[in-house]
Amino acid sequence: MLCVRALRTFSSLGAPSSSRALTYVFRTTTATNSVARPYATHIAPASKDQPKAASLSVDSNVFKTYKPVSPGIRHLRRPINDHIYQGKPVRLLTACLRKHGGRNSHGRITVRFRGGGHKRRVRLIDFLRTEPGEYDVIRIEYDPGRSAHIALIKARDAAAEGKAKWKYILATEGMRPGDVVQSYRMGMPETTGILRARTVRPGNVLPIRFIPTGTVIHCVALSPTGKALLVRSAGSFAQVVHHDESGRYSHVRLQSGEIRKVLQDCCATIGRVSNLNWKGRKIGKAGRNRWLGWRPRVRGVAMNANDHPHGGGRGKSKSNKHPVSVWGWATKGKRTRKPGPKGPKNSNKMVIRERPRGKEKRTGGS
Repeated sequence: MLCVRALRTFSSLGAPSSSRALTYVFRTTTATNSVARPYATHIAPASKDQPKAASLSVDSNVFKTYKPVSPGIRHLRRPINDHIYQGKPVRLLTACLRKHGGRNSHGRITVRFRGGGHKRRVRLIDFLRTEPGEYDVIRIEYDPGRSAHIALIKARDAAAEGKAKWKYILATEGMRPGDVVQSYRMGMPETTGILRARTVRPGNVLPIRFIPTGTVIHCVALSPTGKALLVRSAGSFAQVVHHDESGRYSHVRLQSGEIRKVLQDCCATIGRVSNLNWKGRKIGKAGRNRWLGWRPRVRGVAMNANDHPHGGGRGKSKSNKHPVSVWGWATKGKRTRKPGPKGPKNSNKMVIRERPRGKEKRTGGS
């Protein structure tokens, strides 16, 4: 209709203006068509001259948005992960997950607001990495039980079978099919110098004593024979800051800013955990939270007096009470746990510097 009206308007002006009419119609049609966009859109940088994001910061220009054909996807935003494998996981490396709806063995609710959700299978991740030798990365997969991506690796040893041949590990940032990873948990090579430096590669497992200071690590173990316990969520990383001269402990700065001592015989994985843009996602609708197994979170003031300290009363009223949790703990900045140097004596000897809190956190202290 817009094009037809433009033709009628300019045709009434006479023949000399016919060329201008065609030009105007072409421009109007082009401008109208440029407004349309596909169902899914990749957010691109506003300008090519903008500097790229730092290696340890979140890039806000790698999310997928959708054309709002329904209210549930108007605000939906997901990280772009085109390298993720679209098929099913390896059945050998999974286990069934039985849902309990937040109940314990007596049937009482111990975790509130849990229940329902999509059917899942647990991916069995190898957090020990005891087998030496080279492993080839076959593919990067999605894991519904964690925020990070996982990598399927295959041993080059022809004699390996079953779970010794195939393993799931946490994927490091930038890991792609075709990469080679190796574990040096059972011992380091005899060589030194350049060959020793080649062992410090993303995805490799090394004892902390052999990791240079300043190296970014994840999957940090707290026992020389134990599995990785710290720094396992998406985009997280730790950093080796110091090696004691005694040769017993190393200082590791965690994601929260806390610096703690870790035995040098404990192992860690080189690199940062994958899917660092996961925290920038937007769920989009309440139903998607139900798919993830989360039920609606009820406010305390909306409950009865026997269900919550904020409950009861006539109308919207908290009865001038301090905000507390359902168990009566103060919930607006009150410290209920005091580990480390500022806590009770000998509460946690491994913590050298606690994570910044309050004013220290707001001023950027660490």
